[in-house]
Amino acid sequence: MAAARRERSFFLGLLPLPERRAVAEALRTETVGGLLLLAAAVAALIWANTPWRDTYEQIRDHRFGIPALGLQLSVGHWTAEGLLTVFFLVAGIELKRELVVGELRSPATAALPVVAAICGMAVPAAIYLCTAAAGGGSLAGWAVPMATDIAFALAVLAVLSSHLPAAVRAFLLTLAIADDLGAILIIAVFFTSDLNFAALGGAAAGLVLMWALQHRRVRGWWWYVPPGVTVWALTYNGGVHATVAGVAVGFVLRTTREKDETSSPGERTSHLLRPVSAAVAVPLFALFAAGVGISATALGEVFTRPEPLGVVLGLVVGKAVGIFAGTYLAARFTRARLNPDLTWADVFAVAVLAGIGFTVALLIGVLAFPDPAAAEQIKTAVLTGSVAAAVIAALLIRRRNSIYRRLYEEETRDEDGDNIPDVYQQPGDRSGTGGTGE
Repeated sequence: MAAARRERSFFLGLLPLPERRAVAEALRTETVGGLLLLAAAVAALIWANTPWRDTYEQIRDHRFGIPALGLQLSVGHWTAEGLLTVFFLVAGIELKRELVVGELRSPATAALPVVAAICGMAVPAAIYLCTAAAGGGSLAGWAVPMATDIAFALAVLAVLSSHLPAAVRAFLLTLAIADDLGAILIIAVFFTSDLNFAALGGAAAGLVLMWALQHRRVRGWWWYVPPGVTVWALTYNGGVHATVAGVAVGFVLRTTREKDETSSPGERTSHLLRPVSAAVAVPLFALFAAGVGISATALGEVFTRPEPLGVVLGLVVGKAVGIFAGTYLAARFTRARLNPDLTWADVFAVAVLAGIGFTVALLIGVLAFPDPAAAEQIKTAVLTGSVAAAVIAALLIRRRNSIYRRLYEEETRDEDGDNIPDVYQQPGDRSGTGGTGE
């Protein structure tokens, strides 16, 4: 590997070893979850387009719960506002970790991915608004094409047997995390109904209690699960989408380690819940959210009606242009130098891959379009746009996969078997590992 590539000053250069390990653990679980997500989405599409469609809808719309607590929800709503809260809890922990101890803790390193993420949200929203306005459609779906589905994107990479360097995957993960934060803020601000301030006050009190328990270093899951569930229920009854509670709880958990700790409470919680999120919560949400009828008429409406067309263009064109332009401009103004082993075409391929907006896009689509018929069209558009982005990204990545494979092998080679890649032990290494990797 070129000595220049070890420089931490390069954009998409070698990650510090602790950060690389944290990213690798997160991406490993998300990749498996992404494959399950794809399987669930395919199963939903097949099920919804067979003679057993009525059974699918009956299960999805079956209501159960505790009416006295205002929690009598359908199966579809339980997966969207219940199970998906676990997904946002893990996302909240990961975002806080990035802000406190990760790549986003320094304004200098955070500037580029944050600018890229903001542009990657603003441009798709603008394209949707322009398309919908030009066609006389509803502007309500402007937020649908803003989010990146990291699990789906990683599943595409797994299917391609791609070996993107760790820094490129970390960049994609950072974009997705920032997108998730933007999405949850949008949900909290724009998709609330009939706010119950007493319930929201109770949820805030529950968060304060959890913070106090963390501050006093109280350990034991039994201290946190009851107030966490209470915060979720009160948030839902307060008129705010319950997934907001997941991010809030994630931000409360401590992500820094004490001297006598091998992992922080946030790390332990993320390690425990990430497999549940990736293997259960997100696939089940996909199973009951992606079941749309596919026909020539339905696909035709995606490209003839302004709202679904705006979603497709936002995902396929808006994400690619927004992220690439934001990255390029931020690099120019911050004088960041791209890793010489990569090209801007590689950044563009990642930007296209970020156009896969499956999970959160489906969630926002249902919130933005309460009418079932309109929601069905938006779901079809999300699926169409995500598949199109995946196919285009696959073509771009496969073209350079041999280079990615070489870079991946160089940064993972461990000839002395000490569990520290050799590149971190070379003379002149500036990754901050000091030869120990910690």
